[in-house]
Amino acid sequence: MKNTWKPAILILSFTALIMACQTSSSSSSGTASGWAWMSGESVVEEIGIYGTQGIAAASNVPGARDGAASWIDSSGNLWLFGGTGLDSVGNLGGLNDLWEYSPATLEWTWMFGSSTVYQAGSYGTLRTAGTSNVPGAREGAVSWIDANGKLWLFGGTGHDSAGNLGALNDLWKYDPSTLEWTWMSGSDTVGQAGNYGTPDVAVPGARSGAISWVNSTGNFWLFGGWGYDISGNLGWLNDLWEYNPSTLEWTWVSGSSSSGEAGIYGTMSTAATTNVPGGRDSAVSWIDSSGNLWLFGGDGLDSAGAEGWLNDLWEFDPATLEWTWVSGSSSEGQSGTYGTQGSPASSNVPGARHSAVSWIDSSGNLWLFGGWGYDSASNQGWLNDLWRYVPAAQEWTWVSGASSINQSGIFGVQGTASTSNVPGARDSAVSWIDSSGNLWLFGGNGLDATGNQGWLNDLWRYTQ
Repeated sequence: MKNTWKPAILILSFTALIMACQTSSSSSSGTASGWAWMSGESVVEEIGIYGTQGIAAASNVPGARDGAASWIDSSGNLWLFGGTGLDSVGNLGGLNDLWEYSPATLEWTWMFGSSTVYQAGSYGTLRTAGTSNVPGAREGAVSWIDANGKLWLFGGTGHDSAGNLGALNDLWKYDPSTLEWTWMSGSDTVGQAGNYGTPDVAVPGARSGAISWVNSTGNFWLFGGWGYDISGNLGWLNDLWEYNPSTLEWTWVSGSSSSGEAGIYGTMSTAATTNVPGGRDSAVSWIDSSGNLWLFGGDGLDSAGAEGWLNDLWEFDPATLEWTWVSGSSSEGQSGTYGTQGSPASSNVPGARHSAVSWIDSSGNLWLFGGWGYDSASNQGWLNDLWRYVPAAQEWTWVSGASSINQSGIFGVQGTASTSNVPGARDSAVSWIDSSGNLWLFGGNGLDATGNQGWLNDLWRYTQ
């Protein structure tokens, strides 16, 4: 049976990432290429060092965790919320702490929330900001950032207003200028079924492990996850939703209102109104410069309705409302075809996986790192492979990391990039892209420098 408390990758606003990347004509001029270990520890199970709320310090660092949510703001600062991990005294559980990291000063600031685990949500009044409002501890939420720099958070598995644990469908907005959370939509209790009706009443059901995008008009998009359908049944979802932050309305756009739907793949590279990815959670997502939505992999249902890990790549055109199966297999359980590191090829493809992380660069290339899945020999485990997909050429390139599972991290000297450095294999990390086009990676569940497995709090930067 599916576990309802499942780590998932949380995806930030890729429109914001594209805008940030385009402010720089090159990626980190004068900086050596490769991975650089920037912050945190090279070993697992580190507690959080919170310091004073609102005050940056070189000694501050979030505790080890997975399943957090992330954003990047217009100033290029990285934001992190919640997940499952270790608090300030070493207790393991759900978190609701909000952090900001400045790439300019290399310092973390604890901004909001609790330094201890298992906090219930404090909702206040719907659509009314308040200094005491705060989302409950959770993992597997999704996030967006709007045109005004407000941070948005939806769902996940966590604690509601009464402290009950389960899947959530609450939508929150955080204003960094006022330091206030606002409960915007959804319920303050767990386990809510979806309402697929007209925009004035529609709302996605409670879920964890969905994926998200922001389009060129500033609307938020949400796909799938593990959660509750229109009838209150719990399972994999393949519904696609759009939220308009101006009208404060949800619209059901594509997919089924029922859980457990198999994928309809059609013909590879051919769009069709009948095509749709199967229900899944813990996939990854991108949005390209044309406003098309991209989706890869996850844990869910293939074309035959078989359950497993997937390596299918999809593109959705919001103008035509059509899905296109672009790459990968229509069947679950596929091993990776790595080819030669650094060399693109039409036959290359990452193995099936869930809970990876993703970025998109200023050239519109899609990047993918790690997760839990299949290596080149069909072994199952944690991965630390870094891939790049070029949509124009329709080719994957294996860029960095190993083609085999369960690799330890090679940390090198903190702050110094090297082609020999590489994060340890992991799933359920979070990611950002800074204003210079560098890829950032934090935490997750995986392997440290000594090969020990557990929750991580290492922060990495990858420079192309």
